[in-house]
Amino acid sequence: MAITSYPFDSQAVTETDYSRLFREFQSTGVADGVGGTSLYTYADGTGMTVKVNSGFAIVRGHAVYSTATETLTIAASGTSSRVDRVVLKLDPAANSITLAVKTGAAGSTPPALTQTDTGVWEMTLARVTVGANVTSISAASVQGERKFVGNTVGGWTTDTRPDSPRVGRLGFNQSTSTWEFWNGTAWSDMAPTVSWSSLTGKPSSFTPASHTHLWADLADKPTTFAPSSHSHTWDSITSKPSTFAPATHSHSWSSITSKPTTFAPSSHSHSGYLSSGDTISWANGSKKPHANSVSGSGTYYAVWVEGDGTFARNTSSIKFKENVRDYAINPDDVLKLRPVIYDRKDQLDDDGTVREGRKDEVGLIAEETEKAGFGWLINYLDGEVDGLRYDLLGVALIPVVQRQAEQIEDLEARLARLEAKLS
Repeated sequence: MAITSYPFDSQAVTETDYSRLFREFQSTGVADGVGGTSLYTYADGTGMTVKVNSGFAIVRGHAVYSTATETLTIAASGTSSRVDRVVLKLDPAANSITLAVKTGAAGSTPPALTQTDTGVWEMTLARVTVGANVTSISAASVQGERKFVGNTVGGWTTDTRPDSPRVGRLGFNQSTSTWEFWNGTAWSDMAPTVSWSSLTGKPSSFTPASHTHLWADLADKPTTFAPSSHSHTWDSITSKPSTFAPATHSHSWSSITSKPTTFAPSSHSHSGYLSSGDTISWANGSKKPHANSVSGSGTYYAVWVEGDGTFARNTSSIKFKENVRDYAINPDDVLKLRPVIYDRKDQLDDDGTVREGRKDEVGLIAEETEKAGFGWLINYLDGEVDGLRYDLLGVALIPVVQRQAEQIEDLEARLARLEAKLS
């Protein structure tokens, strides 16, 4: 039978089956964070040895736990230098994970790792440079190569933060309404508020940049300027035109030669869409507010344009809403959405200039998204699919994250029960 399912009661489940299961919800790596000492490899110059601290790791769904510092012997290199690797070696046939030194060939390239799906799998902890004719391994000869198991994203209050978190642990603090992470010594706000007084290294004064002033901004200027009596010779006049337009006259249309058969419309605007004098740049099918940044003070909103061309701001406060109810989103439909990379088509401006489209943009195809059942993410223009509400994609992802959180919680509970039975 080509389909296998497990684990169930009264069913034989192999270590290969469990390895395949566990590696899907925890990556291979050391149970530690950057800067930690779990299974850390080092040398102290006391002979041809390196040492590996105690610690815990997951290797292809199998666990390994060391309770003491282990000493490994490095073979002498002779007259040629080489690079070795310290590895955790998973051997299903031997039912074990052991520390081992993988000896490299002469040269500067470390040996390749053996990584087979159901056989030996090696996870590197460090590489060791063995110099020619050396009699001891120095601390500088050891370069760490540990990878770490993943951290889950959590949520908590200030009083219920995780105990003993690893570096990089990320979560949402409901007490402060901020995302924060553990930097090894303290919880750090991912988007801290920065004030001018808190900035360091700022200059005490600023040299004004090259700039201009409008005539209307100048104070105390005279109202009139009387030219002094003077004259100019024709030769002293610069930038004079080489030809002069004839005096006012007219021509009949039929008397004009070489006139074009068609005329590109001049720059103009339409009422109801833009106010008089306003303009919006176009970028091959999309207005490009992303090319501009805000400055100054106050509250800023993304620009919204209603179907009739009216500019507006989007609001989310409950004070603007009524008849609020749950909206069901199928996580499986969200996972079917197809991210793509594409090039914008070239655009022909009113003056005939070809504006090259932007390259390698990343996003979704509106028609595919609509077909997948997400019509509420689609913008329509003149009755046709036009754009996507990318700001609402986060709402669509919420049920996916919630389901994954439930699955992780369930799997952790199952793992706890299995570990309790094995202990």
